Amino acid sequence: MAEIKENVSSSIVSHVCPVVGMQCAACAARIEKVIGKQAGVVECAVNLAANNVSLKYDSSVTSAEKLAEVVGNMGFRLVVACNDEAKAEVEEQEQVRYSELKRNTVWALTLSIPIVLLSMVFMDVPYADELMAVLATPVVMYFGRSFFVNAWKQFRQRTANMDTLVALSVGVAYMFSIFNMCFPEFWLKRGVHPHVYFEASSVIVTFIMLGRLLEEKAKGNTSVAIRKLIGLAPKSAMLVAEDGSMKEVRIEDLNVGDVVAVRPGEKIPVDGVVVDGISYVDESMLNGEALPVEKKKGEDVYAGTLNRNGAFRFRATKVGSGTMLAMIIKMVQDAQGSKAPIQRIVDKVAGVFVPVIVSIAILSMIVWIVLGGESGVVHGILAFVTVVIIACPCALGLATPTAIMVGIGKGAEAGILIKDAKSLEIMRNIDAVILDKTGTITEGRPEVADVVPAENVDVELMANVLYSLETVSEHPLAESVVNHFNVVGAELLSVTDFESVTGGGVTGVVSGRRYYIGNAKFVKSKGVKLEIDLEVRANELEQSAMTVVWIADDTRSLGIVSIADKVKSTSADAVKRLHEQGIDVYMLTGDNRATAEAVASQVGICHYEASVLPQEKAEFIKRLQAEGHCVAMVGDGINDSAALAQADIGIAMGKGSDIALDIAKMAIVGNDLTKISDAIRLSCNIVRTIRQNLFWAFVYNMVGVPIAAGVLYPVNGFLLNPMIAGAAMAFSSVSVVTNSLLLRYRGK
Repeated sequence: MAEIKENVSSSIVSHVCPVVGMQCAACAARIEKVIGKQAGVVECAVNLAANNVSLKYDSSVTSAEKLAEVVGNMGFRLVVACNDEAKAEVEEQEQVRYSELKRNTVWALTLSIPIVLLSMVFMDVPYADELMAVLATPVVMYFGRSFFVNAWKQFRQRTANMDTLVALSVGVAYMFSIFNMCFPEFWLKRGVHPHVYFEASSVIVTFIMLGRLLEEKAKGNTSVAIRKLIGLAPKSAMLVAEDGSMKEVRIEDLNVGDVVAVRPGEKIPVDGVVVDGISYVDESMLNGEALPVEKKKGEDVYAGTLNRNGAFRFRATKVGSGTMLAMIIKMVQDAQGSKAPIQRIVDKVAGVFVPVIVSIAILSMIVWIVLGGESGVVHGILAFVTVVIIACPCALGLATPTAIMVGIGKGAEAGILIKDAKSLEIMRNIDAVILDKTGTITEGRPEVADVVPAENVDVELMANVLYSLETVSEHPLAESVVNHFNVVGAELLSVTDFESVTGGGVTGVVSGRRYYIGNAKFVKSKGVKLEIDLEVRANELEQSAMTVVWIADDTRSLGIVSIADKVKSTSADAVKRLHEQGIDVYMLTGDNRATAEAVASQVGICHYEASVLPQEKAEFIKRLQAEGHCVAMVGDGINDSAALAQADIGIAMGKGSDIALDIAKMAIVGNDLTKISDAIRLSCNIVRTIRQNLFWAFVYNMVGVPIAAGVLYPVNGFLLNPMIAGAAMAFSSVSVVTNSLLLRYRGK
């Protein structure tokens, strides 16, 4: 929503406002250009992805309301209100606009299909021209009216973009067809057969709208991700008063220094320091680690993290925009806004292409009228129409969306989901890949790796005791032990006198004997001597980044259980493939250094960082980018969201958090890391196809436009018929689509 920050020492104000009505990069560039020229504006940056504009202006010279009026005169709406009602209104308007575009596209496609059939298959049907006119009129005049409206806005600003070319070619083709249908004798008297081009006008509108719909859908995903991040923080908190009483307050009413109570299962509302109580907190959104972290007096806690099974109180140290969650949200917003869509090149070229084509068409008509003799006027009009039709942007409009649709479809079949076109051009330039550890390189969940019994121990009884005691335990590791022994068929025995010792382990009586399960320190504190061979094995396992759980009775240690987050079977091969492609691979993890070193060694990664916080991941990526690297970030957790957005390309693992999947531009289905190298190769093929399509579309115009203007007439008397021009235009579109379809048969 709109945010205002005023500099106390000056009248410079920073203001972030939503913008309603932007449809393409040209819209954003025009708003940025016009606002930037206003008196008092110091800085203006339009974020097309987030549909907002960041303003910095001198409040003594201008105001947000004045700038909103300027934007309103351009046909857009700048929202300056700072309340939930205004935010809801903006979101509702954007949703209405998207729904309208979707509805118009479906109707345009539905009506265009019979028009194409009538023009190419059933052309001899009685009243075929009239039927096509009836079907094409709503497509051009109603469902495609936005092209004419936007072209007029561009004209008023003395600029041109894709909409200008679409409106011009569609309008000329449609009106020329109406004239030929209503007054065929005008051309018949002059020895020219009148043709209609209703199929050209309707198909142009339909395909360009389809591409626009795909762009709008991709833009909408960014706001969904931000809303989910914001939704991580609870709306209220339990404030503890000085007399010990508690009352529920809104999170906005919390201040630094307030004491807040957190109960089991609740989310922590703001950042703070524990002052009383002990619990385990799920901080996976920050560190990506599967295991909850123990929190006791003096430990830091963070907004949005989930309290598991204990109750505690903490003193707020950061509230509002100062919390770590708020910083992650801001980093995501900033990084998302820095991306530019590949389709922007078409709008840039169209800005020059349109005036050139119109100039050529008018010049051709004038030359024919002046030098063409008796038939100069007729040939002049035909030359104008032919030039505009043959220069129709259908091939240009299809060049990007067809290649993207085919390429994305092929990627989906291979388990590679490419979410929008913004990342395609960048992906081929990736030279550094950063991998998160937990859930990306590893499976993301602790599992029992090994069970080592001591000598002369009843293994079956030991398994039954472990299964029974851990079933009662609430420790985060207990679930993995229970799952393991449930699979091997252990028997669930009756447990009495059960006790859980925080930070140590559990104890209980099974079949009349007391047993202890926990870490080595806990077992030794009960007077139990550890077996030497088990200690040696435990040290080896701990050096391999595994967690060791001991089991003992009153007299001796009975065995150990090692628990680890296993490395995926494909991780080492994936790293090897990336190295073979000349790509540097880094691993960043919130886990400790010993674990990071062990995992990196297993998969062949030389560069890694341990105990890394979310903002530090994003900072690491910024440093690589400052050194000139093109960086891809691969992760699966909420903690990776800022890094995924900051990277040139964010790649989410398919089983990761919803937020990571929303923010990332690509997703890997099935958690197979080898698909990253496949995605890079696929991206190269898609971009190559797009560039080939654009190249041939422009070459076609470079050859076709002069011929349509009549450049060959002085040489051999050849004049291009508008009908042939329409066929040539259609052929250019078919060639572009065919080239895109060939993507299916190219290697990854």
